[in-house]
Amino acid sequence: MASLDRVKVLVLGDSGVGKSSLVHLLCQNQVLGNPSWTVGCSVDVRVHDYKEGTPEEKTYYIELWDVGGSVGSASSVKSTRAVFYNSVNGIILVHDLTNKKSSQNLYRWSLEALNRDLVPTGVLVTNGDYDREQFADNQIPLLVIGTKLDQIHETKRHEVLTRTAFLAEDFNAEEINLVIEKRYFLRDGNQIPGFPDRKRFGGGSLKSLHYD
Repeated sequence: MASLDRVKVLVLGDSGVGKSSLVHLLCQNQVLGNPSWTVGCSVDVRVHDYKEGTPEEKTYYIELWDVGGSVGSASSVKSTRAVFYNSVNGIILVHDLTNKKSSQNLYRWSLEALNRDLVPTGVLVTNGDYDREQFADNQIPLLVIGTKLDQIHETKRHEVLTRTAFLAEDFNAEEINLVIEKRYFLRDGNQIPGFPDRKRFGGGSLKSLHYD
């Protein structure tokens, strides 16, 4: 059997935003019925056929590293987490769309992962915005995923999606916003096809999420 190329993807975000449920659904094609808090780091894997069915098809062994803890943890905890940040090929930043603080904390999570030898302080500039230049030289692909969009009243969704669009732009990242009703949306609010209903990436619809 030919060896598979390994890809390491970090899944970062505050506790309770749905990281473990998302990883479990992607890797096991099953809803996580009884989510629990992640202590340290949990790793799950998925096989992905890149450009499946074409001459350029290639199979990858994707490791999704679900990192637990709080971005406001003591420096000793951050130092422990730093061991998870080596040799990273991509980062998924997960936030709860009903919790603005979890969105703001993505800046600190990303800085902690991208600058693992530095304490992520002084991120805010005087006008309350974040300095996107801190991410200008980043070569690691980033994906921002917002959860629980269905829990936001329709009259408020445009406002929330506009705010998170700026968030994704700061990271120069793609953005997906998840809802429970088997749909998800791009930053402009348009619906796009869901996650696969099978173990490998492809077409299909998103299964309901139970958030951790």
